Amino acid sequence: MKVGITCHPTYGGSGVVGTELGKELAACGHEVHFISYSPPIRLRMADRIYFHEVEVLSYPLFEYPPYDLALATKMAEVALREELDVLHVHYAIPHSISALLARKMLRERRIPFMTTLHGTDITLVGSDRSYLPITRLGIEESDAVTAVSEYLKHRTIAEFGIRRPIERVYNFVNCDVFRKSFDSSFRSRFADSDEGILIHISNFRPVKRTGDVVEIFSRLRKKRKAKLLMVGDGPDRPNAEWLAEVRGVKEDVRFLGKRTDMESLLSVSDVLLLPSELESFGLVALEAMASEVPVIATRVGGIPEVVSDGEDGYLFEVGDTEGMAEAAFSLLCDSGLRSKMGKSGREHAGRDFCHQKIVARYVELYEQMLGADG
Repeated sequence: MKVGITCHPTYGGSGVVGTELGKELAACGHEVHFISYSPPIRLRMADRIYFHEVEVLSYPLFEYPPYDLALATKMAEVALREELDVLHVHYAIPHSISALLARKMLRERRIPFMTTLHGTDITLVGSDRSYLPITRLGIEESDAVTAVSEYLKHRTIAEFGIRRPIERVYNFVNCDVFRKSFDSSFRSRFADSDEGILIHISNFRPVKRTGDVVEIFSRLRKKRKAKLLMVGDGPDRPNAEWLAEVRGVKEDVRFLGKRTDMESLLSVSDVLLLPSELESFGLVALEAMASEVPVIATRVGGIPEVVSDGEDGYLFEVGDTEGMAEAAFSLLCDSGLRSKMGKSGREHAGRDFCHQKIVARYVELYEQMLGADG
């Protein structure tokens, strides 16, 4: 098949999943065309992978460039020229509306499109009353709709009054890429041999509660030598840096910015901290589990569908920094427990979130859309 994929190319779960899906499809022999304003952060060009840039021109009439219209035009252009079979858009706003417009433009060759809902397109953007009607339209007019967790599926139906079917298709991880592969020379760049390594990976938005990450670490650091790796960037980074200095742990916290070597960073880490206010799935938790890294997270959204409390890691209420710090201390001090939870997490990831299983389901849905289209 020839598949067009549109996702936000920024540092977030929807962009990562869309990119990884495209890479897996290409590895299976399908032709994949990414359509966005810049290459996704994890995209590596390879056989059967193409990138089409959406150029947004500035018009004196418009205060803001109309990206959604430029995207729709590019989708239609690429679909026609490359003879795409399906479009798969990640994130409802504005991508599903752009795909709908592209489909209407291609009257002589109708192209079906699938919308995958990832989280904030529903919980934040879509639930804003000003965006709710158009978000609902994009979902209802899609030829197929998937959500990355049962939590997100049911919340979408409840908040938007959706009547069409939505299928839950979990995010996935390639366990051949994310795996425990201890590299002492790489680990030594971040910590001494007698220090534990905690890691947090996010886009540093308020919902990620990066201040709690630093607070957890500062509590832990009073009892145990350790380092904290803060991976990513975003609006809350300055506050997290300030808090690290105020709590007296600045020298033990490394702000690494945006990175593309997540598998390497996770492979040398001991514990993942994910104290978010809300996660519709928690992809980074899954990647940590595949890397045999126990997860300490909040019991919110779709996280309980990914992390088994007491088996792969520990789940806490939002804001319970004391409890999370105690759990991190226990894991760092007990290598046997850490290893047991790590192995349990990897087995769980491979059994329920394997990339072959999930990608095959997406291919089946593409085929169903094409079959329904006649």
